[in-house]
Amino acid sequence: MNATLHQKFGKVAVLYGGWAAERPVSLKSGAAVLAALQASGVDAHGIDVDRNIIKILQEGGFDRVFNILHGAGGEDGVLQGALEILGIPYTGCGVMASAISMDKLMTKRVWAGAGLPTPAYRVLTATTDFDAVVAELGLPLMVKPATEGSSIGMSKVKAAAELAGAYHKAAECSTVVIAEQWISGAEYTAGIVAGESLPLIRLEVPGEFYDYQAKYISDDTRYFCPCGLESVEEQAMQTLAQQAFAAVGGRGWGRVDLMRDAQGKAWLIEVNTNPGMTDHSLVPMGARAIGMDFNALVVRILETTL
Repeated sequence: MNATLHQKFGKVAVLYGGWAAERPVSLKSGAAVLAALQASGVDAHGIDVDRNIIKILQEGGFDRVFNILHGAGGEDGVLQGALEILGIPYTGCGVMASAISMDKLMTKRVWAGAGLPTPAYRVLTATTDFDAVVAELGLPLMVKPATEGSSIGMSKVKAAAELAGAYHKAAECSTVVIAEQWISGAEYTAGIVAGESLPLIRLEVPGEFYDYQAKYISDDTRYFCPCGLESVEEQAMQTLAQQAFAAVGGRGWGRVDLMRDAQGKAWLIEVNTNPGMTDHSLVPMGARAIGMDFNALVVRILETTL
């Protein structure tokens, strides 16, 4: 065991699993993070989180937490608030940034208020005039639940007649649903670790958008890092990602997803405050591009708790 890291971090709880729809992904992320920390000599212990997590942490004598829960309960400020009360340092964003970023509507409102570019949108309800939304935002549209991750419940709407069905699909996942102007262009993601922007990754997906299948299951999704942009263009998008992360109060580490339209304008799509750390995940891919392997990345993220 690396005695130095053992002393530096103390006893570390790796929190994964949980009760959100993204539980299966979190279990994979958690297993990878736990193995990396243990291989690096950190005294790390895996905990599959349930409603008894506060008691488990209190009785376990943990010095800090590596939080790799995805979705509701672990990524939305709820766990963060509990850890603040317990006085246990933890990886990732705090209560406010987690709560805002988990809610796509609130994220867009913050960005719009900060003057940052994000696609036009409308909140949908069961009584919305869907034809008026189509007239305003055009087609196609992206319909998404405001508080679900991993692209769960999302639909691309190509015809006005499809909008009501897409709304009901999303409404099964979230009480708030938004329709968003469709941006045609290339999809990028920017990992941020300890204040540093990782190289951009450009995604090419076999389907209409980067959905759950493309993220976690398909081997047909293609990732490009280097992303193919001129360095000045890439730096501009990295700067925008940093501004977007800062606007929601982000800290520690995260990932900002962007689109770049045919005219070269970048649009902010969403923030992930606990990005995936599986074999298909993007932050480790960006880290590899600057020579940081998975174990080193995980230790670097844990260092942000010091």
